[in-house]
Amino acid sequence: MSPVTPDQPRRSAAEVTADARPAGRARPAPRVPAPRSPEAPRGRAPLPVAAGVAAGWAAVTSWLPVTLVLGLAQLSEDAGSLTGAMRAGLAGWLLGHGVPLETSAGPLGLVPLALTALAVWRLTRAGVHVTRAVGARGSRSPGRALTVAVAVGIGYALLGAVAAIAVSAGGLRVSPIRAGLACAVVGTLAALVGAVRTTGVSVLLARRSPPALRNGLRTGLVAGLLLLGAGAGAAGLSVATGGGDAADMIGAYRTGVAGQAGITLVSLAYAPNATVWSASYLLGPGFAVGTDTAVRTSEVSVGALPAVPLLAGLPRGPVDGLGVGLLAVPVLAGMAAGWLLARRLVRIAAEERAALGWPALLAPAALAGPVAGVLLGAAAAASGGPLGGGRLAEIGPTPWLVAGVAALVVAAGALLGAAAVKALTHDTPTSRPTTSRPTTPRPAAPRPAAPPR
Repeated sequence: MSPVTPDQPRRSAAEVTADARPAGRARPAPRVPAPRSPEAPRGRAPLPVAAGVAAGWAAVTSWLPVTLVLGLAQLSEDAGSLTGAMRAGLAGWLLGHGVPLETSAGPLGLVPLALTALAVWRLTRAGVHVTRAVGARGSRSPGRALTVAVAVGIGYALLGAVAAIAVSAGGLRVSPIRAGLACAVVGTLAALVGAVRTTGVSVLLARRSPPALRNGLRTGLVAGLLLLGAGAGAAGLSVATGGGDAADMIGAYRTGVAGQAGITLVSLAYAPNATVWSASYLLGPGFAVGTDTAVRTSEVSVGALPAVPLLAGLPRGPVDGLGVGLLAVPVLAGMAAGWLLARRLVRIAAEERAALGWPALLAPAALAGPVAGVLLGAAAAASGGPLGGGRLAEIGPTPWLVAGVAALVVAAGALLGAAAVKALTHDTPTSRPTTSRPTTPRPAAPRPAAPPR
């Protein structure tokens, strides 16, 4: 009889008999719950619905900041209505997509590139979300990526046409057809970037493209971004130098603290334009702030300017003295990009135990010039436009001139930087070096014993 303990109380005879098992018979295996069936895959959203929702959300998130900023800029003693502020926000939103506005003073087509960057970013995210919603993530299908981009572009174009109709009802004249086409182009291209990355087509294209093309594109983009960074620094320094004039211009509007804050934010929306103009100034072609005007390192001829705080940093005259060193900035940017290219190729060659030849180095360095030229030329074309009729009908740099000079300067600088690194770096031998292993001396063989005499 088994002992009775607190953790094992006495059981009845019926329980003991029920638990009894014949000798030699094993207990049945414990029951294991059956594995759960895998969850059903999440349903895919229809492409028109996903594209429409994503395009609408991208439009709203890029339109609301514009409405807020323009609403602050219009604050004065006689505040406008909410409908007027919303219509002004739609007008600014269309202007950020490159749609000109016909006003009583002439066409207004100077695009605020900060707003353009915001809209492009939101559209890129729309392409990502639609690609995931339709189940095309990681498919590596160029056709599906293009389909997603076109669907987002169509939805965005319809919203642009509706916005143009709403703006035209308030006094401004905007072509709905042109607004729809501009929004379709911007929406399709931006959504295509997000769709290509999400589907994995970008990785596929990178693997199939020649190494010289990949390295040339990367180096050209680096050189162009370095030039734009130098332009941003120069523009910021100029505005800081003329900060007193800019403050006087803002105070002359007499719109109160909120209105002055709105005017400042509007000026910041055009800060990327000033960056491109400053880069064009450093390259040499310069830019115009009106008809028959020029702002270059060798010449500054401007007339009466509008009371815009961003124009307070314009140079007063040609570059002289220590300012001549600014002319070397574009060449230094190209040399820095070429140096980075050569360092990367040398490291890859060392890892692969191969020698880096001159053609593999100089070909992408030379290709970096046209790539940077196309980038800066496109930025110059987007940064200019009319600011009304009359003498302000021409503002900004000349795109083809900026592209040509940038291509030549960056190509020369990249070749110099890459060649310098190549000349100062020893080539790695193509043969894999043999590693010396420590060897233990072998014991000498015993000599045979001399035969007995």
